[in-house]
Amino acid sequence: MSKTIPDTAENNAKLQVSREASRKDHQPYIVRNLDDLEWETIRWPGETGKMAFHPEPENPMNPNAGILRLEPGAYHPEHYHGFAQVWHILKGEFEIGGEMCGEGSVIFHPDPHYEGEFKTETGGDIFIVQYPGPTTGERPIYAGRFNMEKRNAVEDERVDV
Repeated sequence: MSKTIPDTAENNAKLQVSREASRKDHQPYIVRNLDDLEWETIRWPGETGKMAFHPEPENPMNPNAGILRLEPGAYHPEHYHGFAQVWHILKGEFEIGGEMCGEGSVIFHPDPHYEGEFKTETGGDIFIVQYPGPTTGERPIYAGRFNMEKRNAVEDERVDV
């Protein structure tokens, strides 16, 4: 309770707050709803994704951020990246580099890093954020990996970048 007004939901609903950002040299936040996005083909078998944010020519420092949906049996080989990323497993179980990771697991990949061999029997959803490596400066790649017209054969995919 403040000194003069009781702290109740009713009183708080009556409060009027409006102001402009005081720092004009900072950008505002951006909101995107995953339900408004279409599923895209991802480069690995059994994966689709909805990327709310990704690097674009006008915003090259944007992260890749969104949901990966993996079908039962989805797979990718060990491969390497110069950027950093964080995964949060929302649904399903995944074997990553020989370790089982399930719902609620949060996985941090520093830069540079490798992703161990990956497979799932259950399928599931993973929220990912890939961002420029703080030590390498390498940026995540969106075009041709998250928005493919047609998936390449695994053996035709580069695994060294």
